[in-house]
Amino acid sequence: MSAKDCGGHGRKRQELCRRIFAGILIFLFLVLLTILLIWAILRPSKPSFVLQDVTVYAFNVSALNYLTSNFQITFSSRNPNDKIGIYYDKLDVYAIYRNQQITLRSAIPSTYQGHNEINVWSPNIYGTDIPVAPYNGWALSEDQSTGAVLLMIKMDGRVRFKVGTFISGRYHLYVRCPAYIQFGSSTTSITAGENSVKYSVVVGCSVSL
Repeated sequence: MSAKDCGGHGRKRQELCRRIFAGILIFLFLVLLTILLIWAILRPSKPSFVLQDVTVYAFNVSALNYLTSNFQITFSSRNPNDKIGIYYDKLDVYAIYRNQQITLRSAIPSTYQGHNEINVWSPNIYGTDIPVAPYNGWALSEDQSTGAVLLMIKMDGRVRFKVGTFISGRYHLYVRCPAYIQFGSSTTSITAGENSVKYSVVVGCSVSL
């Protein structure tokens, strides 16, 4: 009699555990379904970036293939969403020449971007005596002699999206902006100060998450 009671009690406990487990699964499914529906209805869009200008303070390569550069870049970011805000938790900016990084990373302060809001940043990026590959040093000298250099301004960071009180997890943000600098061109440049020239580029950037 005692053994039968224990067996019946064990089956009831297993049945209770199964119901609790099933209830948790159903709850999680409903939560995920709600988030998915909200996300589908709002149709979130990634931010758009535009590189506006580049001010060149220094850009010199030595005979030993060491590059010293100093730029101030101005770029804007727009949040195209009507009901979604964007947290920029981290955003580093740096310059690339022929797939080689030629400046240190400069950090943009963390910020929140509201609905349809536009932010403008003007960070300095620079590198002193950065060693470049011999073929890049030669190509850079050739580009400067012809009066035009193509740089790639890159931004890497992490963003979060806010819908009402809900805040998403972090997403990796990758931004690529081509900067075609025409040295000595009077139509694309203005003197910004002693030994510095500002070049207008105004180019859209590719953005991926």
